[in-house]
Amino acid sequence: MLYTGLILVTFCLCPLALTSVTSSVYHDYCVIGAGPGGLQIGYFLHRARRDYVILEKSNRSGNFFHSYPRHRKLISINKRNTGQKNVEFNLRHDWNSLLSDDESLLMTKYSKEMFPHADDLVRYFNDYTNRLNLKVQYNTEMSNIQVIPNATSPDGHVFNMQDQTGQDYMCRTLIVATGMWTPNIPKVHGIELAKGYEDVSIDPEDYEGKSVLILGKGNAGFEIANQIYGSTSLIHMVARTRVRLAWATHYVGDLRAVNNALLDTYQLKSLDGILEGSVEAVRFKKIDGKIHITPNPQDNSPVREPYDVVIRALGFTFDASIFNNTDITRGKKRLKKFPAIHQNYESKDHAGLFYAGTATHSLDFRKSAGGFIHGFRYTARALHRLLEWRYENIPWPSTEFPTSGLYNTILKRINEASGPYQMTGFLGDVAIFSKDGQTVHYIEDYPVKLIDRVEERTGIPVGTVLVITMEYGKNFSSPESDIFRTDRAVSDASVAQLSNFLHPVLYYYKTLPTEEQLNSTYNLPGLHVRPDALHHVIEDFLTLWDAQQSHHLPLRRFLEHIMDKDQRNFFSETCFRLAMTHSSLPETCGNQYTKGIGLTGIRSASPTFS
Repeated sequence: MLYTGLILVTFCLCPLALTSVTSSVYHDYCVIGAGPGGLQIGYFLHRARRDYVILEKSNRSGNFFHSYPRHRKLISINKRNTGQKNVEFNLRHDWNSLLSDDESLLMTKYSKEMFPHADDLVRYFNDYTNRLNLKVQYNTEMSNIQVIPNATSPDGHVFNMQDQTGQDYMCRTLIVATGMWTPNIPKVHGIELAKGYEDVSIDPEDYEGKSVLILGKGNAGFEIANQIYGSTSLIHMVARTRVRLAWATHYVGDLRAVNNALLDTYQLKSLDGILEGSVEAVRFKKIDGKIHITPNPQDNSPVREPYDVVIRALGFTFDASIFNNTDITRGKKRLKKFPAIHQNYESKDHAGLFYAGTATHSLDFRKSAGGFIHGFRYTARALHRLLEWRYENIPWPSTEFPTSGLYNTILKRINEASGPYQMTGFLGDVAIFSKDGQTVHYIEDYPVKLIDRVEERTGIPVGTVLVITMEYGKNFSSPESDIFRTDRAVSDASVAQLSNFLHPVLYYYKTLPTEEQLNSTYNLPGLHVRPDALHHVIEDFLTLWDAQQSHHLPLRRFLEHIMDKDQRNFFSETCFRLAMTHSSLPETCGNQYTKGIGLTGIRSASPTFS
């Protein structure tokens, strides 16, 4: 829907001079960036039939992946075969696909490679855009974003911006999904002598017999090292922190096995090496065609010999130039490369300004998958649901059913759901009990750090709540952990709380925790607030929580404890016998007998569990 000229003035009553808005294009939602984050939130806006546009500066969707990664091999897995046909379950192991109602729009249909070629991903994104008819406007580079007061807007203002032709755009809600693409260049004397990851040659022939220093020990640095180490005389890699291996930290952004071949040549003493040191503390100087590192206070300094090539591979930061070069609030310390946001993905600078995609990763950095497609496809959906209630008065989708159905619902979700499985500890399901305790509203994939404001954010009245998340053990995910030790897993359900690998955790609150209590720690219960009841479902080697004694029985008894109700399922014959010998029946038998209706309506159920 477009509004121009006098029509726009009538619609939004903006306190602007007429000459400043006559050529403006208005949309309720403006999304900047047609990368995977922008496309995902765009899909949900499109499906809800909202007035939106996606503004993309290049001529294609997913343009970042047209250039990156440089060696063109993705590190997000593309597992096509899981042994199951359940679409939701399969997304647990498909890290590249976006969410949609079209089951053919999956990255697993575009490549058979476990780690696909990046060109296949770009092709997938553009098919996703075209087949779903997303409203993407290409070759439109936005700048000069400004906040304009507007009394009729829900947030008290609207956003105004221009493209490269001078065309004005105005929107009520702005969603920035531009990703992280500005190279991180430290302020170091002589850093201009280093070649950047973004344009350095990856042709091994260009490094034949040369010594190379790589600044950075993340996937980008190791990716370059893997590409060229067969030609170099040696490769040294340096960064402030030690190498963090993804298999030890359980964080997919840390060094992946597909990139870490140089660790072999380092540990087997084949000239290559890994160093810890502050890049900011050195100076680079070119002498006789070689790049020297100074100062070297000791005569046995590992960088005392000069290098032929220095490569900068220190990652990317958020580009704030679209805000007219006005400083935006950044995260603190290690999060300074991200824009500062609240737990609902809204900017800390302006109400109505939201982020989608990689830029939201500050909320779960090094803890979950929110910086990657298989994580932010779910946070984008959560953002859309938050926006629907805030601006469109549409409550968070939920199902309401008798509390007798909660047990089976939880079993289904912990064995199938992909959102909590990918966004460990940050997205979870919430069962909201009615005041009389007879029914429950069940919502899926909710940001658990917003549990203190669940009624405000979802539109669903809150009594007591049960939160279901997926988590690793507290002391299992760190560079120091020996994650291959012989006692790494537990198998006795009586000590399920000692589980190390990913497993379901349930938190029951009679009174919701406060925001301050939630922010006191990473884990949901907090250091200063304990849930009224807590249950760990023991870890499982197959990640299938279907064992009757180890998984089902402890879960059922936990639910019986918090609800004070029998949650067993019975055959019809058992219900009949109970009706003949007891004055009341378990909830799962129904209430036919107590009302004198007779046998009609008794439902068959699962066998009795002791």
